[in-house]
Amino acid sequence: MGVHEECGVFGVMAKQPEDTAGLVYFGLYSLQHRGQESCGIVVNDDGVFVSHKDIGLVGEVFTGDIMRSFPKGTMAIGHTRYGTTGGTNRNNCQPIEVNHQKGRMALAHNGNLSNAAELRNALEMKGAIFHTSSDTETIAYIVTQERLNAPSIEEALSRTMYRLEGAYSLVLMSPQKLLCARDPHGFRPLCYGQTPDGTWIVASESCALHAVGAKMIRDVEPGEILVFTKAGVLSRKEHCKKLQPRHCIFEYIYFARPDSVLDGISVHSARIRAGECLARTHPADADLVIGVPDSGLDAALGFSRSSGIPYGIGLIKNKYIGRTFIAPDHRLDQVKIKLSAIEDVVSGKRIVLIDDSIVRGTTSGRIVQLLREAGAREIHMRISSPPFLHPCYYGTDIDSQEHLIACHHSVDEITQIIGADSLGYLPVEELCALAGPDVYCHACFTGDYPTAIPSDTRKDRFERRLSE
Repeated sequence: MGVHEECGVFGVMAKQPEDTAGLVYFGLYSLQHRGQESCGIVVNDDGVFVSHKDIGLVGEVFTGDIMRSFPKGTMAIGHTRYGTTGGTNRNNCQPIEVNHQKGRMALAHNGNLSNAAELRNALEMKGAIFHTSSDTETIAYIVTQERLNAPSIEEALSRTMYRLEGAYSLVLMSPQKLLCARDPHGFRPLCYGQTPDGTWIVASESCALHAVGAKMIRDVEPGEILVFTKAGVLSRKEHCKKLQPRHCIFEYIYFARPDSVLDGISVHSARIRAGECLARTHPADADLVIGVPDSGLDAALGFSRSSGIPYGIGLIKNKYIGRTFIAPDHRLDQVKIKLSAIEDVVSGKRIVLIDDSIVRGTTSGRIVQLLREAGAREIHMRISSPPFLHPCYYGTDIDSQEHLIACHHSVDEITQIIGADSLGYLPVEELCALAGPDVYCHACFTGDYPTAIPSDTRKDRFERRLSE
C-alpha cells in the first residue's frame, strides 16, 4: 500500500516522582500502530530533561538497560513516528527538545502543517538554523520565539496557534507544566484521562489510556489547550469554535485501533457500519465473507451481519511483522511474509473480501492472488472507503496523485488489474453513516480541503534543503 498514518503522542503528569518513563513506554506500545519508524521518550526530573530517541519499534529502542537509565520524574512525554514530512533518520525522531533563554521545552507532534513551508522560510530568513526536516521543528521554533515575550508557556502556545494552519495534536513539556493542544479543525485525535492515583495522561487514542490504567475523561476539543500542573488541569478555549470541526474520517476507517473511541464514536462500531453499508450498496452472491487483518475484520463482520453471508477467518496475519503500509520498501515481499490464506476455509468458495482501501493496487492484487492459490472460486472485493483521488496535507501520507490507482483507472479496470471478480467501494455519500454528522475531513476522497493547499507538497521538501 502507499498510505501511512503519521504519529502517536503520549504525556504523563504525576503528583510525585515515579516511573513516568515506564508509563510512556506502555502508552507508546499501545500507539505503535500509528507509526513504526522511530520513537522517543523525554523524562522531566525536577527540571532536568533526560531523553532517548532512535529509529525502530518501541520494544527495540527501549531496552531494559535504557529504561533503567531513566530517572523517576513527575512528567514525561513520548512519541512514535511515521513521517509524512521529512526522511527516516535519527535527527527527525521526536520529541524535539529545545533550550532557550527562559528554560527548556520538549515537544511531540501528530499531524502536518499546511503552511509549514511558508513558516519555515520566514524563520530561515531571520537566521533560524534547522537540524531536522520535519515541520515539528518549525512549531518548536515558533513556540520558543513566542515564549521569549509571553508571560507563560501556555500563552506562548496560544500565540503560536494563531500562526499555524493544518493538523496538529501536540504534547508539550516545560520544566513545571505539561500541555497539550489540538488544532481548531481537530484533524487528529487527542484525549486525556487520569489514573486512580491522580496521574494525568494525555494520548492520541483512548486505547493508550486504558493500557496504563487511566480512565478517559474526554477528548481534547478542537482548538483547546490543556495545562496540567501539580494543582490540577486548566482549559484554555480562545481558539475553540473558530473553525468548523474536520476530524479525519480515515481515522475511523483505518488508522485508529478498533478499541479506541474518538470524539465520542467507537472505531469498532464505525467499521461495522461501513461493512453494513457495503452490503447494501454493493451486494454479492457469495458463500463466505472474510476481512483483511486487521482493519478489514470489523467491516467484514458488518457485511456478514447485513447480508446474511457467513463470516469466516480466511487470512492469517503474521503478528510479528508491522503493517505493510508503514514499511517504506519491499511491498511484495512484505505481503508474502505478512499474510497467508487458510485453504480449508476458502477452497472452492465464493469469497467476499473486505479491505479498508486500495492505493496503488499492488497489495490488493497480491492478496487476491493468495486466495486464488488457496482455491477460492470467486473473489468479490469490497472496500470500506471511497476511492483515493486526492492528496492529503494533514498527516496521511498521500502526497501525489501519480500513484493513486483510482486516478488513472475505472472501477472495472481496477477489478481486472487486481484480479478480482468484482469490486465495490463505499459510496462517498455514505461516509456520514460511519461516524455521524458531517464534521469530518474527507478531502482525500472528495478534494474538499478545509485549508489552503500548501505551496510545496513534496514530502522531502525540507530534506532536500538540508542536503543542499
